[in-house]
Amino acid sequence: MRWFWIDRFNEFVRGKQATAVKNVSLAEEHLHDHFPGAALMPNSLVVEGMAQTAGLLVADALEFNRRVVLAKVAKAEFEYDAVPGDSILFRATILELKPTGSLASVESVIVDEKGKERPQGKAELFFAHLEPGEGVPKLFEPEELLKWLDHMHIYDIGRDEAGNPLSRPDW
Repeated sequence: MRWFWIDRFNEFVRGKQATAVKNVSLAEEHLHDHFPGAALMPNSLVVEGMAQTAGLLVADALEFNRRVVLAKVAKAEFEYDAVPGDSILFRATILELKPTGSLASVESVIVDEKGKERPQGKAELFFAHLEPGEGVPKLFEPEELLKWLDHMHIYDIGRDEAGNPLSRPDW
């Protein structure tokens, strides 16, 4: 089973920044197990949503030629918990992109039903860039990854730095 902690992208600028959405639902079983009787999304899973948002941004910047793996959570701070009914925006920005690794800053923001935003958390995440065959299993087949990226609307809203629409890769 795979766990996806983002539902879609609202913004995706290749090599720079991305904004993804996670709608927290009472139907998610893991919310009930953290604190019985007080359903909430554990902050560790919020960090995973941050990592998926930033990790896809980094992997795309590397043209998906390397396996991007969360290597370190340098810093993570949270002001309050996300609860069922909340919509979380994950805003990721690539701070450094090097051949062997990258650093991203990500914030999580809760958006209420009126569109008002309230900062929920922030983190700095380090990613390692591994060559295929370096002991990291393949996480997706190319067709499966493309389906997921389509579902996340990356190619509907994604742009390069010049503002041109992103095109689907020819794998």
